[in-house]
Amino acid sequence: MIKAVLFDFDGVLTTDESGTVSIANYVSEAAGIDKNAFTKAYRKYNAELLCGRATHEDVWGAVCAETGRDIDIGVLRDSFVNTPLNLEMLSLARLLKNNGYKIGMVTDNKADRIKTIIAHNKWEDLFDGVAVSAEVGSGKESEKIFETIFEKLSVTAEQCVFIDNNEKNLVIPEKMGVTVIYFDDKANDVEGLKMKLLKISVTCPRLTHKNFC
Repeated sequence: MIKAVLFDFDGVLTTDESGTVSIANYVSEAAGIDKNAFTKAYRKYNAELLCGRATHEDVWGAVCAETGRDIDIGVLRDSFVNTPLNLEMLSLARLLKNNGYKIGMVTDNKADRIKTIIAHNKWEDLFDGVAVSAEVGSGKESEKIFETIFEKLSVTAEQCVFIDNNEKNLVIPEKMGVTVIYFDDKANDVEGLKMKLLKISVTCPRLTHKNFC
């Protein structure tokens, strides 16, 4: 029986396919610099940021130097709270929560970004557990991040369903026994996702294709 629904963050709970896209869109517009130039500079440090070997404070000076602009790091932090959210998906998460399912987030992400976003949106009551690659020290390419969320939620792999917009991120959890669902962020078919959940018996009195919102 499914007891927990695990969501990826970027591309599932947000409308941009990745955090880098959200950050680059905001910073480039706010600072008035070329988005491609900023993205190129930022992505050089993305791997270190995602696995927790570096923080934004560690690399921001180098990112600015490579773009030729001295950008206040506050602009970066503003980009976190201005991440475009998928409100329909968040409504789904809230409904599942209200109907007794544990809600988790599993994301390859920067620790400061996710902490800032959760605090800003007051999501402490929505998520029963969050596993972030920068805190765990590894991402969805290994079992560790999933073992972390299982422990936080006090569930087994078989009791979880995991939703992600990248098919390669579904390989490891599926091998572990998690029921996985691919979500196409470009189509953003939340209604179709609801039907997939119904088919795997993620049900409750209010969970139907007519009133599931």
